[in-house]
Amino acid sequence: MNNEKQHDRESSQAAIKETSVQEWRFIADEEADGLRADVYLTAMLTELSRSRIQSLMKNGDILINGLRVKSGKRIEEGDVLFCRIEDPVQMHMEAVPMDLSIIYEDDCLLVINKEPGLVVHPAPGNEHRTLVHGLLAYCQDLSGINGILRPGIVHRLDKDTSGLLVVAKNDTTHRDLALQMQNGTVTRRYLAVVWGIISEPAGLIDAPIQRDPKDRKKMAAIPGGKEARTSYLVLDRLSDKTALRCDLHTGRTHQIRVHMHMLGYPVVGDPAYGRRKDDSRWSRQVLHAWQLGFRHPRTGAEMLLSAEPPEDFLRLLEDEHAKTTLEALDAARTIGSI
Repeated sequence: MNNEKQHDRESSQAAIKETSVQEWRFIADEEADGLRADVYLTAMLTELSRSRIQSLMKNGDILINGLRVKSGKRIEEGDVLFCRIEDPVQMHMEAVPMDLSIIYEDDCLLVINKEPGLVVHPAPGNEHRTLVHGLLAYCQDLSGINGILRPGIVHRLDKDTSGLLVVAKNDTTHRDLALQMQNGTVTRRYLAVVWGIISEPAGLIDAPIQRDPKDRKKMAAIPGGKEARTSYLVLDRLSDKTALRCDLHTGRTHQIRVHMHMLGYPVVGDPAYGRRKDDSRWSRQVLHAWQLGFRHPRTGAEMLLSAEPPEDFLRLLEDEHAKTTLEALDAARTIGSI
């Protein structure tokens, strides 16, 4: 390693004490030519294991010449390697009593209707009063597969998305539910209101998603990303909006929001992917995780649960005269699944 590279690396290491995010940039020299990317980076970033390097590459946090690559990619002299590492932040987990809307509970799991504005688990910038804090106050028996910051959390919802979320009380249940999600056998059905009038009665969006290279806080539908499929069904065509039922066939971050934005029908109120000038009264995305279906890990019974949208969501549907959408909610109530 030449003196300039050594200086850059020492500067980055010094910055570790000041920030939870590190960014590294290497230009491969002659000695690196022909090496596997994960082997080369493990030698350069000695504080990281090879498995951690491979995980970062899989998540798109390591780029070579601006592109995502597999860990077996061979380095060529002159390649530019960029690596972004988020250090885990130590947080004191404390039980915080809160009102949780529990739709279903047994000795294996519970299903919660999450309110909008509630963050699911602690993360930098949202360290206090998350759903996890409330779960710790309500239930001491939670799976530990995802570590101390995400006990019981099998999947997540965005902060301002309301609706159903399943929580595992033990590791066996967690592994079973996670496998069902991985195999695509879990029903995850959402209600959404988007800008514009969609003429087709239904559709399937099949577009891979990965982190937006221009804005690391956002996701984007980009070739080469992770498989992402969303189907939608038009429920009501409103004055200048459309009410939809959206079904997730994969579970990528911000999937429905990104896919609808890609189609040109952004979710109303979406601060990240919506209209630049959203003239609605909403300050959050009009998106609700309405129905959740899975096979019970212990009994094998097929379960389908529904959750009433929050009051402001219902008010919007009523104001826009979304008759079919409201009838679908009524039908769910009638069969007793809410």
